[in-house]
Amino acid sequence: MNIVVTILLALAAFFALTIVLGSYFTVQQQSRAIIERFGKYVRTAKPGLNFKVPYIETVAQRVSLRVQQLLVEVDTKTLDNVFVKVSVAVQYRVVEGSEADSFYKLQDHVQQISSYVLDVVRAKVPKMNLDEVFEKKDDIGTAVKSELDVSMKIYGFEIPNALVTDVNPADNVKAAMNEIQTQQRLQVAANAKGEANKILVVKNAEAEAESKRLQGEGIAKQRRAIVDGLRESIAAFTDKVSSVNEHEVLNLVLLTQYFDTLKEIGMSAGSKVILTPHAPGGMTDISDQLRTAIIAGNEAVEAKK
Repeated sequence: MNIVVTILLALAAFFALTIVLGSYFTVQQQSRAIIERFGKYVRTAKPGLNFKVPYIETVAQRVSLRVQQLLVEVDTKTLDNVFVKVSVAVQYRVVEGSEADSFYKLQDHVQQISSYVLDVVRAKVPKMNLDEVFEKKDDIGTAVKSELDVSMKIYGFEIPNALVTDVNPADNVKAAMNEIQTQQRLQVAANAKGEANKILVVKNAEAEAESKRLQGEGIAKQRRAIVDGLRESIAAFTDKVSSVNEHEVLNLVLLTQYFDTLKEIGMSAGSKVILTPHAPGGMTDISDQLRTAIIAGNEAVEAKK
C-alpha cells in the first residue's frame, strides 16, 4: 500500500511540475509567438514572459519581425537577344500586427517572393538592350519592390527594398564587349598619336623654316658687311695714295683676302687636303665676280631706299 501511494504521489508531483513548467514561455525581442487552442488561432504573444493553458494551448509558430534577405537569380534575355543572369536581392519582413496572416495565409513565402521576382524581371528586362540593363539596374529593382510590396502586403509581408546586385551575360558576350572596348580605346590612342605626330611635323617644319629665314638673314648681313668693309678699305686707301685707282685697290684687297682665307683653311683643326685652282688669271675672275656683287648690292640698297 505504501509503495502504491508513493508512486501515485510521484506521478501527481510530476504531473503538477509539467503543468507548472508548461504554463509559461518566453518570446525573444523582435519576435512573436502564434498561440493555438486545439488547433485554432487564439492570440499572438509578444516579447517577454507569457502564459498559456498547459495541454490545451500550444505555441504553433514563432515569427521573426527582423528584415530578412532572399537572393533570387533570374535567367532572361534582353531586347537585343542577349541572355543574361540577373541577381536580385529582396529584403522583406513580417508587418507588426500581421503575424497571423504571414503564418496562416501563405504556405511558403520564399517560393512566393521568388515567383513574383521572376515574373517582374522577365517582363521588364526583355524591353531593354543589354547596355540599358546595366544602366537602369535601379529601375528594375524599383519595379520589383513596387510589385512585391503590393502583392505581399496581403499576406502580412512588406518589402523595404529590392536591389539588382549583378547582371551577368554569357562568357562569349562579355568577351565581345571587352573586345569592343579594347578596339575603341586603341582607336582613340591611334588618333591621339596621329595628332601628336602631326603637331611634331608641323613644329619641325616651322622651326626649319624659321632657321632657314634666320640663316638667310645672317648670310645677307654677312655679305653686306663684307661689301661695306671693302668699300671703306678702297676709300681709305685712295685717300692716302692718290695715284692708285679704285680698281687696283680692289685687286690688292682681294689678293690679301684670298691669302688670308687659304691661311685660315690650313690652320683650322681637322682640315683636310683641299685642291684649289691657283693661277694669276684666277684673281681677275674673282675680282670681276666681287665687283659685280658689289654693284648689285649697291643697286639693291638704292632701290630699297
